[in-house]
Amino acid sequence: MRHVIALDVGGTGMKAALVGAGGELLHQARRATGRERGSDAVVGTILDFAAELLAYGERQFGEAAAAAGVAVPGIVDSARGVAVYSANLGWRDLPLRRLLGERLAGTPVALGHDVRTGGLAEGRIGAGRGADRFLFIPLGTGIAGAIGIDGTVEAGAHGFAGEIGHIVVRPGGTPCPCGQRGCLERYASASAVSEAWALASGDPDADAADCARAVQDGDERAVRVWRDAVDALADGLVTALTLLDPRTLIIGGGLAEAGDTLFAPLRAAVAERVTFQQLPSLVPAALGDTAGCLGAGLLAWDLLETDITVRSEVTT
Repeated sequence: MRHVIALDVGGTGMKAALVGAGGELLHQARRATGRERGSDAVVGTILDFAAELLAYGERQFGEAAAAAGVAVPGIVDSARGVAVYSANLGWRDLPLRRLLGERLAGTPVALGHDVRTGGLAEGRIGAGRGADRFLFIPLGTGIAGAIGIDGTVEAGAHGFAGEIGHIVVRPGGTPCPCGQRGCLERYASASAVSEAWALASGDPDADAADCARAVQDGDERAVRVWRDAVDALADGLVTALTLLDPRTLIIGGGLAEAGDTLFAPLRAAVAERVTFQQLPSLVPAALGDTAGCLGAGLLAWDLLETDITVRSEVTT
């Protein structure tokens, strides 16, 4: 059975799959990233994991994977196949595509940014299916974004497209590690809500999920924390939709798991802020934590289609 290898590398764990031509997950596996052992060890773990997946596919399906797709965090140069920088994983200018290609005996490899890769899957086969323009925004430890255009995701001239978390929504506000003050992710990410609720509740172990439950229970302190986050998020989203005019806004990540506790006030807050702009559909992500793997699989299949097209053009 024809298949590709898909790897989604995170700061603490890696998710992997063998993906069929129809996007079906034929095999899934997980492994700790092991960043506490250093960047060289992390790279070794990625290469070993990919090699195991290659061998498994050969045994199980009678042929080697046709290609591999890998999604990694940080700054990624997809065209050169280089993981430029990752603070969490400790690498700089890592030629990951070349290293994986060598370890996988010449198998073609596509390298992508984790959020853009997850957004590719959400846009094509998830919550954005059928939308010609979408914006995928996961609300996790930080906030990033993926700009979808006609089934592809825009990386930008330097690989920074979609960094909505660093739109300044509160000028002069909370300092951000990026060097600015008042960035969106300092107010509306899951970690920001966790921090604010821990302070408001007096419980240092409280997190964003606890805050959402307290909102549902009518806790006034939680309602204030939640409203502040929703207002900041709505301000950022209206800036983004003014610039990009997406047909669909897809919200994912840990904060989106609050369901209507987030989406009902967020839809209302965005609607209150738009003037001339066309209000997009605002929907929850559909693929959960499989989005990265599915997106990496799509990158791999796209690589094969491009290769077929190029060879056909050369032959012609």
